[in-house]
Amino acid sequence: MRLADLTSTAVGGDAAHYVETTTERELIDAVTAADDAGEDLLLVAGGSNLVVADSGFHGTVIRVATRGSSLEDLSSCSGGMISVEAGQNWDEFVAESLDGGFVGLEALSGIPGSAGATPVQNVGAYGTDVSHTIARVRTWDRTTRQIVSFANADLGFGYRDSILKQSTSNGSPRYVVLQVVFQLKQGTLGMPIAYGELAKALGTETGSRVAARQVRSAVLSLRAGKGMVLDADDRDTYSTGSFFTNPVIDESLAATLPDAAPRYPVATGSGERVKLSAAWLIEHAGFGKGFGLEGMDGYELTGGRAALSTKHTLAITNRGDATAADVLAIARAVRDGVAEKYGITLHNEPLLIDCTL
Repeated sequence: MRLADLTSTAVGGDAAHYVETTTERELIDAVTAADDAGEDLLLVAGGSNLVVADSGFHGTVIRVATRGSSLEDLSSCSGGMISVEAGQNWDEFVAESLDGGFVGLEALSGIPGSAGATPVQNVGAYGTDVSHTIARVRTWDRTTRQIVSFANADLGFGYRDSILKQSTSNGSPRYVVLQVVFQLKQGTLGMPIAYGELAKALGTETGSRVAARQVRSAVLSLRAGKGMVLDADDRDTYSTGSFFTNPVIDESLAATLPDAAPRYPVATGSGERVKLSAAWLIEHAGFGKGFGLEGMDGYELTGGRAALSTKHTLAITNRGDATAADVLAIARAVRDGVAEKYGITLHNEPLLIDCTL
């Protein structure tokens, strides 16, 4: 099985051993069999957050294809507790939650990938993330070989971070997500708008509430305009989405940047810090939309063409027959250029499997 066929960037070599699982029991058994055999393990569901080496993966690749969601509990006070299987397509689940009369996930519409991946990265967009709605996560602990459930407070959620992510090495997690339970409110009005760009698209102000379906529609439109909604006919969507996270830095370093650089205060365990816009840094370091289409000085593209998206500078796209090496060459050029100009090192958001920047 070519891993390029399982990932949204469409790069990556062959899997030495491939297993597809459609039930929780099959998933646990496949993981246990790989562990018993002493094989390296890579889990793939939506494949939207992986860049796999051109040499492929020499262990076991398990495709998480569990599907479905169900209403666990309904309370007039807390709304609904809805469980979703790890392999369920995320955006389909968001749409189903709205169809069921629940709100809370509408601003996370259009994000590619699976439901099981969302707590790992604390997936977020447009001023919110899943830490606001996840009640608990059911996992298989590969170390103790038992099912372990994490409550929201136990997951150590941070900006694109969690205990689950911290336990992962080269795509191989200690805790295999089996199911995620979301606590959503009943209603038709979405949650308060927390992002200026989204508020502007909706013709309202931040903090206001509008129909959740309107929020979903606006988010899908905004994401599509940036190439962030998967479309087989649009090469700008052959990517991992945002390749770099927005850097969180000390205020003293932020003070060295131009006044026009966007800054957002962030409270962390070590005090107040500042979150920057990676897209702004990339663009103002000289890397415009489509960078790489005309070649790059000092960085060789070994296969087909890879480039920054022509719609958004945070995405690195496969324009046809690009290799993982091509994608990483673009990323390396951008990372090095931003570091040289601003003294800030950008970090990749997708997992890099058997390859590095």
